[in-house]
Amino acid sequence: MELAPLELLFEPEGLPAFNLPAAVSALYPGTFGYERDRVVANFVSTVDGVVAIPTLASSNKLIASGSAADRFVMGLLRATCDALVIGSQTMQASPRSVWSAEQAYPPVAELFADLRLAAGFSGLPEIVVLTRSGDLDPAHPLWEAGALVITNDHGAGAIGQRLPSATEVLSVGDTPSVAAPAVVAALNARGHRTILTEGGPTVFGEFVGAGVVDELFLTVSPILAGRHPIDPRLSLIEGKLLTPPAPDEAALLGVRRHGGHLFLRYGLVP
Repeated sequence: MELAPLELLFEPEGLPAFNLPAAVSALYPGTFGYERDRVVANFVSTVDGVVAIPTLASSNKLIASGSAADRFVMGLLRATCDALVIGSQTMQASPRSVWSAEQAYPPVAELFADLRLAAGFSGLPEIVVLTRSGDLDPAHPLWEAGALVITNDHGAGAIGQRLPSATEVLSVGDTPSVAAPAVVAALNARGHRTILTEGGPTVFGEFVGAGVVDELFLTVSPILAGRHPIDPRLSLIEGKLLTPPAPDEAALLGVRRHGGHLFLRYGLVP
């Protein structure tokens, strides 16, 4: 195992804790865990706040600056959720991803499986793709992995028979958007209590604006991306104004370091 342990810099007492395999605890010191009924978000950002570069496929890998620790933490979060939510743009930007813990950081794939069992999760997380337009690539490997689509009536009509027949398409109704509370309610109804979103800045903005995100795991990568009108770069939240009104101030729940990368954990809901 080549990954050096993360360095714990700060963590308050009393956080929920999963029963971690010893090898996971050695790599991620301190506490890892959360209450079972949670919506958790995970992002990697440059120092100047860029989380995605739409003109580059898989730009998150560039933004993460090749951090094995970031991939490892991503795997931890994917291994401890019932459902993993992404947006259609995130899916389009990663044409070969299936959003599994093992794909995030293959060297410790067995550890992720052990962690999932030890933390009380069964089966595999359901991958959920959100779309309003229904414009989805029918050749994406996610469909073979059994992904679920949540959309509105318009999107469901646009999808029609374009996706593989085994793909389930769930509509939240005749609405102009795919509202975050409706998504969470639909996933809860399927028995999914812990929901992870890697949904991109538009989806994250919708979820935060609706007040349904409990925690944010944010990796700050030691690179600068800059901004220019001819090549847009996206920030953590796009398409949503949060002030005023705004959520209460986020609570810092953890700081870890690995090389030049910082791993921050925030509580977003009082």
